[in-house]
Amino acid sequence: MGFEERRETTSLGGVAGNGLERLCKIGRDGIRVAPTEAGIERIEANFQGNGFSAHRHDTYAIGVTLQGVQRFKYRGAERASCPGQVIVIHPDEVHDGGAGTETGLRYRMMYIPPEMIAEALGGKALPHVSTPVLTDPVFQRSLIEALQDLDSEMGDLRVSDLQADLASCLNRFSDDARPVRQTLDWPVLKMCAEFIKEHAADPIASADLEAVSGLDRFALSRQFRAAFGTSPHRYLVMRRLEQVKSGLADGECLAAAAGGFADQSHMSRHFKRAFGMSPGKWRQLNAASLA
Repeated sequence: MGFEERRETTSLGGVAGNGLERLCKIGRDGIRVAPTEAGIERIEANFQGNGFSAHRHDTYAIGVTLQGVQRFKYRGAERASCPGQVIVIHPDEVHDGGAGTETGLRYRMMYIPPEMIAEALGGKALPHVSTPVLTDPVFQRSLIEALQDLDSEMGDLRVSDLQADLASCLNRFSDDARPVRQTLDWPVLKMCAEFIKEHAADPIASADLEAVSGLDRFALSRQFRAAFGTSPHRYLVMRRLEQVKSGLADGECLAAAAGGFADQSHMSRHFKRAFGMSPGKWRQLNAASLA
């Protein structure tokens, strides 16, 4: 049964009593990955038992549980998302994930660069949502529209709409008790981010980013974290890991995919910290979803 068919059959527009828990048995473990579009990655994942060990990534992870109970540890507490509920994981927050019951788990998730959210909010610092599991029809509807067809591109206009919708929803649920958000020097920050992307396979020093930005390393680090949700160094590591995932998906061996890292073991350690599994396990699950 396809995602669109599940949505029509179970009336995903309503959260309470939508019947998702009564769908057929969830299949074998696997991760289905849509082509990255405008920096946004979309996946569907099936898991029986544990899925990901503790890890953190530098994007917002925003998604919806389709079947089963999605269990994860986040900010020192055990969390659970039921079918139809929205999950929001903030950049650089440690979390794990897996099925909370014996029936298994199916969910769809998108990983959206935080700078896209800040940009849609007019260059302000990132909204911080303290509650990771939300029941909200508007938020849910935005996700369903973006995640319903992983085989097709969303297109530029839909991406722009999604960017605005998600920024609005995140801002609506943000913690109002946080300090007033600073205005960021976006042109400078974008130049630094582009420099890191272009030179991800090369050694990059603080002095290099100071030369690009005209800011001292401490001011740059503060502004960069407010805009991108992580430090310049972590941003560099994650761009290298994106290249690793791309290489593995294209069939490269682990050693060949480890560009930018000291060696294969160094790359593997960072990969597991970022994605909650080894590079070999990620490739195996990705292949299983295509079989």
